[in-house]
Amino acid sequence: MSAIDIQAYLDTHLELTQAIAGLDDVQLKWKETEAKWSVTEVLSHLADHNIVVSFRIRDILADTKAQLPAFNQDLWVSGQHSNDGNASDILNAFWALLQYNGLLFGRLSEQDLDKTGINFKGETVRVRDIIQGFTKHVHHHLGQIDRIKTAYQAHSKVAQGGNV
Repeated sequence: MSAIDIQAYLDTHLELTQAIAGLDDVQLKWKETEAKWSVTEVLSHLADHNIVVSFRIRDILADTKAQLPAFNQDLWVSGQHSNDGNASDILNAFWALLQYNGLLFGRLSEQDLDKTGINFKGETVRVRDIIQGFTKHVHHHLGQIDRIKTAYQAHSKVAQGGNV
């Protein structure tokens, strides 16, 4: 894996930190509807996703041949009361996983990165694709965070009697 791919993976923490810069606790925990996630819940989901991805990669490297696990993201977020968490604590855990995995990725050979496993959809996936997919997944959720921030601003204007 190139240093650029590893750096893109590691940079997701900075991107998330920048995306939430200046948000207070009310903004971080605000939900447009009960069915939608708050910014804090998005961050929690990404930490959870990093845990699952970390397991999947290690399982492939161990050559267990087990089908890679899926997880129900909505139930994970609600079941652990993610919105009651602290965004800073979540980002610290996220960063620790990134650093630990980044060290692992730096030790892997091209052959290791091309090792495969079978995901929950029955598709063959390579370690390198899982890593790159994680980075893309974070970028998808950065867009979600922007949408939540925009919705909060519109909600605040309406609540203050202003026009949207």
